[in-house]
Amino acid sequence: MIKKLIAGMLMMINFSVVQAQKVNVKKAFSDAAKQMEVLVKEIGSDTLAMQKNLVSPRTVENGKFKMVNSRDWTSGFFPAELWYLYAYTKDEKWLKLARTYTEKIKKEQFNTGTHDLGFMIYCPFGNGYRLTGDTAYRSVIIQAAKSLSKRFNPVAGVIKSWDHNNDKWQYPVIIDNMMNLELLFEATKLSGDSSFYKIAVTHANTTMKNHFRPDFSSWHVLDYDTKLVENVEKAGSNQQNVEKADRGKVLQKVTAQGYSDASSWARGQAWALYGFTMCYRETKDPAYLAQAKGIARYILTHPSIPKDGIPYWDYNDPKIPNVSRDASAAAITASALYELNKYDVKAGYRSAADKILNSLNTSYTSKPGENHGFILEHSTGHRPANSEVDVPINYADYYYLEALLRSSGK
Repeated sequence: MIKKLIAGMLMMINFSVVQAQKVNVKKAFSDAAKQMEVLVKEIGSDTLAMQKNLVSPRTVENGKFKMVNSRDWTSGFFPAELWYLYAYTKDEKWLKLARTYTEKIKKEQFNTGTHDLGFMIYCPFGNGYRLTGDTAYRSVIIQAAKSLSKRFNPVAGVIKSWDHNNDKWQYPVIIDNMMNLELLFEATKLSGDSSFYKIAVTHANTTMKNHFRPDFSSWHVLDYDTKLVENVEKAGSNQQNVEKADRGKVLQKVTAQGYSDASSWARGQAWALYGFTMCYRETKDPAYLAQAKGIARYILTHPSIPKDGIPYWDYNDPKIPNVSRDASAAAITASALYELNKYDVKAGYRSAADKILNSLNTSYTSKPGENHGFILEHSTGHRPANSEVDVPINYADYYYLEALLRSSGK
């Protein structure tokens, strides 16, 4: 076991130092800003989108520019990108646009039908509040946390992800859900209400217990036993010890967007790395740091990782290398590694992040004016459904800009 750990660390160090060229952040932001100007024009010229109350650009698929309404899980990324452009440039143009497009997502603070309020609300409103101190944004964050909290079941110990496909699962929880916990942590800071913090920690602990294999790879979807949950809840104080060992019992460990139930979906690994790194920042619980480092080791030393560090869409697809990459997973990973480096500066995480970011910057960015203004190419959304395969997509751009900011120390 010790030999395997040492070998893994050596592999990670090797990954980190080879071709770890740093990106020219100033130029990268300049190029990104030019693309975003194109994207803003595309939005303004999309009359059909205006008629359908579509508020945010999501992707380009089959050559078609795709906008989404505010209820889409990706709706908050575009306004959040605008906030990042403002954060770096301090150009009032981006501030005005960020405020305008953030406002279009505002009503989702009351949405109790999704677990994705962290993406939808915290990315734009959290950055907006951080950069402006606007108390109206603070109120939206707190209300969104209240809405998200309604999806938490204290017996199962997790926040429910999806309400659909009840014929397939009872109480599905996806690894992506780790990303929405930051909203809850922030809401406790802003409101003083510790219930949000407690929910976040309970969800993280339950996920850490159930969602991972021994090698720190993750399943995508876990299905919890809601019938057991309901029975225990009904029993109340009269049966406090009934089936305690089985509370939150997992019925299935499956995938929805990966290659197979036994495989490791690349973006899921990235969500996990980012989520547990963030949880360590917010709690200083060493268990979360150990979890993040284990996930990082899995990502950085996996045999299927290409030389440029940009993963294929699933680490275990048998058709590798003849399958799509996922630039979004790479961008999320790079951003997470920059933060993880703060907590262990000797592990080589920054060099690994530099390498990934440099690959994205040099080989995965759109040519000027192309892809309707999206910044990165070659992301994979939902390959099993043949949806958004090898396309530009807004969350890839968001985490790419975040990684650029983190690489520069901002």
